Amino acid sequence: MSILNVEKLTHGFGERAIFDNVSFRLLKGEHIGLIGANGEGKSTFMNIITGKLQPDEGKIEWSNRVRVGYLDQHTVLEKGMTIRQVLQAAFEHLYEIEARINDIYMEMSDENADMDSLMEELGELQEILDSRDFYIIDSKVEEVARALGITAFGLDSDVTELSGGQRTKILLAKLLLEKPDILLLDEPTNYLDVEHIEWLKRYLQEYENAFILISHDIPFLNSVINLIYHMDNQQLTRYVGDYYKFKEVYEMKKSQLEAAYNKQQKEIADLKDFVARNKARVSTRNMAMSRQKKLDKMDMIELAQEKPKPEFDFKTARTPSRYIFQAENLEIGYDSALTKPLNLSMERGQKIVITGSNGIGKTTLLKSLLGLIPAISGSVEKGDFLEIGYFEQEMSGDMSKTCLNEIWDTFPYLNQAEARAALAKCGLTTKHIESQIKVLSGGEQAKVRLCKLQNAESNILILDEPTNHLDVDAKDELKRALKEYKGSILMVCHEPEFYDGLVTDVWDFSQYSKLKG
Repeated sequence: MSILNVEKLTHGFGERAIFDNVSFRLLKGEHIGLIGANGEGKSTFMNIITGKLQPDEGKIEWSNRVRVGYLDQHTVLEKGMTIRQVLQAAFEHLYEIEARINDIYMEMSDENADMDSLMEELGELQEILDSRDFYIIDSKVEEVARALGITAFGLDSDVTELSGGQRTKILLAKLLLEKPDILLLDEPTNYLDVEHIEWLKRYLQEYENAFILISHDIPFLNSVINLIYHMDNQQLTRYVGDYYKFKEVYEMKKSQLEAAYNKQQKEIADLKDFVARNKARVSTRNMAMSRQKKLDKMDMIELAQEKPKPEFDFKTARTPSRYIFQAENLEIGYDSALTKPLNLSMERGQKIVITGSNGIGKTTLLKSLLGLIPAISGSVEKGDFLEIGYFEQEMSGDMSKTCLNEIWDTFPYLNQAEARAALAKCGLTTKHIESQIKVLSGGEQAKVRLCKLQNAESNILILDEPTNHLDVDAKDELKRALKEYKGSILMVCHEPEFYDGLVTDVWDFSQYSKLKG
């Protein structure tokens, strides 16, 4: 049974086209991986089908009574609400059904009641409560909260006092508890550590309803989906199987198309040559006209424009002192300490990854070492001659600027050609370069920040979740560039596949933190 039908969808931002006459159908129980390079429109597609964005053209049609669940990181959590209350709110619609059942019983006491109709409605509603685990709500809340590490925060804690990573985890738990008919997940593993990713993997493998998953974490994606929809060149193409099966079929189709294109181009050249040589001669004019008609009627094969592949190359500044930093009895946090006293040091040449659950203070540690936030107690001594390149988790500053102006403001000595070339080298097209930052995807925004990072000399890179939002090609290229970087690296990352073979040391931050993620 079809849950969602999308017909002739066309959409763009200004002159930049995202979709052109796209159609899509979602069937009950399908587990779909929505893939494509950064900026192809995956998150835009999610926003359109959930009604957050209106398409330029096309029809979005959901079947009746379908409940859609979408992880919205911008949901406002009210002060005074506990974690438990937020999670229990996942069942609000079931409480409404229970209230309707009670109303039906009241209506049945009326001698003029339509008993057949009321009994039919009662049966349907009761079936919904039974199938949605209504009578074991408390145990379901505890189960999911424990699986995602939320019970460690204290289920009676005020949600507004939690970190951004912790709140996102709670919103994901609420969404999973809602058990919607279709689950829409946009990069859910960006906010989870390895243990919780494993639980989510098992949950989705057993999920009987439909879901659409956007993820650049290929092993995770492959383990939970059975269909791929590939977003490329304003089109959406369906492939049966996992990501590797898609790659195999996609490369084969691409090779076949290229072969057909080359064959047609040779035929076109031969026909044009014949027409040019024979159209003026009376004896061969009719043959030339026949060849010209064939040319005019020919259905031209077009090759998709190749996407620019990013190239990263981080410039190295002068050699710093032996120690990059030394922290003594350092306690970090805002109002109160998140950690035990830390005694840490980093030496020149080390490439360190900091691991551990979200919300336990990894980003706070980076900002404390950089001096962006004051320590609760203790000290940090930085080495000499440090040239630091810092990559934050999310873009900050004026998002209404174009990418070009962002680079110019950072490097005013570059001329226009040099600034454009720097952005193009990071995999951004002319349309991206001239667009406002706020209309770019998360991956495209990350490439702008990486552009700024690689065009300034540094001898230590501080990277906070650099792989979030990046597509497969960009992640592979970034890993290569960081392996070749001659300076030191201190990085927060939740993807072992990315940092394996890159780093010299792994710091498990959970042993220092007072919190559990």
